[in-house]
Amino acid sequence: MNLLSTSSTAGGLGFTLIYIVVICAVMWFLLVRPQKKEQKRLDTMLASLAVGDSVVTTSGFYGVVIDLTDEDVIVEFGSNKNCRIPMKKSAIAEVEKAEESK
Repeated sequence: MNLLSTSSTAGGLGFTLIYIVVICAVMWFLLVRPQKKEQKRLDTMLASLAVGDSVVTTSGFYGVVIDLTDEDVIVEFGSNKNCRIPMKKSAIAEVEKAEESK
């Protein structure tokens, strides 16, 4: 009788292990994979950023890039040429290339 209960416990343990692996795989496909794809898209977009591009910041401001460094950009907002704000590249949410807007 003792052998029978041990084999059913091992079978239950194997099923539980498979269940955990399946749940982890589903979570990876639903959460981690799309986030990595979005991060890759943002990195590509910021790498192709150039002077003259129109941008939208994460806070919703529209502007034009007037200077670039490795991590920072200077964005000119509105028609007032005195409104130039330096910010991190990571604060840019969308980019419209200069060639497309003309």
